[in-house]
Amino acid sequence: MTDPIKLTRLPSGLTVVTERMDRMETVSFGAYVSAGTRNETAEENGVSHFLEHMAFKGTDKRSALRIAEEIENVGGHINAYTAREQTVFYVKLLKENLGLGIDIIGDILTHSAFDTAELERERGVILQEIGQANDTPDDIVFDHFQETAFPSQPMGRPTLGTEDLIRGMSRETLMRYMGTHYTPDNMIVAAAGNLEHDAVVEQVARHFADLPTSPRPVMQAARYGGGEFRQVKDLDQAHVVLGFPAAGYGDADYYATMLLSTLLGGGMSSRLFQEIREKRGLVYSVYSFAVPFLDSGMFGIYAGTGEKECAELVPVTLEELRKVQLAVGEDELARARAQLKASLLMSLESTGSRCEQIARQLQIFGRIIPTSETVSRIEAVTTDEIRGAAGRIFAGTPTLAALGPIGNIPSLQNIAENLAA
Repeated sequence: MTDPIKLTRLPSGLTVVTERMDRMETVSFGAYVSAGTRNETAEENGVSHFLEHMAFKGTDKRSALRIAEEIENVGGHINAYTAREQTVFYVKLLKENLGLGIDIIGDILTHSAFDTAELERERGVILQEIGQANDTPDDIVFDHFQETAFPSQPMGRPTLGTEDLIRGMSRETLMRYMGTHYTPDNMIVAAAGNLEHDAVVEQVARHFADLPTSPRPVMQAARYGGGEFRQVKDLDQAHVVLGFPAAGYGDADYYATMLLSTLLGGGMSSRLFQEIREKRGLVYSVYSFAVPFLDSGMFGIYAGTGEKECAELVPVTLEELRKVQLAVGEDELARARAQLKASLLMSLESTGSRCEQIARQLQIFGRIIPTSETVSRIEAVTTDEIRGAAGRIFAGTPTLAALGPIGNIPSLQNIAENLAA
């Protein structure tokens, strides 16, 4: 059987990877840039996100309106997002319109105009976005958490930047950052759906020909610190995030950590949800998360609760963290495996998900990982490995971020001592 995934590296150094999905009538296409918040200096924090916005505000041959109209005239969808380690620009279209999508994404990444009037308008939009985030406590608490976990370094800074930095960010800063980071060897171009690989390669070579060339920038290593952030605010709920250093993408504990997060706080059947919400009624929302990075990772628990309930919430949570280090049942491991495998296999039915998966796997691991290999790795994790991963994670220096009526939340020292008991 012919391999549906094909890869071509252009003479420029740009990698093009596609996956043919014959039964689809659509196709997804994206440019995955290995540059995000952690690649920014302190003075340019927020530039990755600002640049993501400006890319849609016009090129040398298209206005912002024309970009939107050309995509929507054929029923397509175009968007972008900025993360800590990447910035992504993508389209989803009917299969016959893929060429248009490649043209537009290539155009905005090689010939953005950075019109002064558009820049000032978008500056205002981003300032509104920062204001909205600041007014959303269950959102902004994660920025405080990240900054506390990774203090005084790019990994800890907010993706949106700060109001002062955005107000002062110049057109030259945007153009310089794009010229440094949006280079062929710092980008993966991917497509998935009903497509022909050679046609995609030919169109990418044409429309991405003018990418800048400069040495690939060196990424600053992440240095976990830990600590606590507390802010008393007049809110109905306290928003609490407790976290620890954890497995990165290449760590031996990676799959055990993903399964630990799933069984501990990944759904309605999870330990935290059942004990804290269903049995005790202490919260509306509680969940755990495992976020891997290239050279590090984070494991955390979020809960939103009332001021009075905080006194019980934290001790109960810590008790669950102690329990999972002592015993993990085969039945709950089987349930966690099923959840992870279902999520993975369901994503194979989406051209957008597959496009992102193959691009990210190349960026992180340097190869496409067969689905069967991932499933085998998930199946191979044992209860002992999950307990071991939990022991290593929860022995780490904790990070606490708390916002709202938080007077009943114990000190970080108390939390660490209780975990060590």
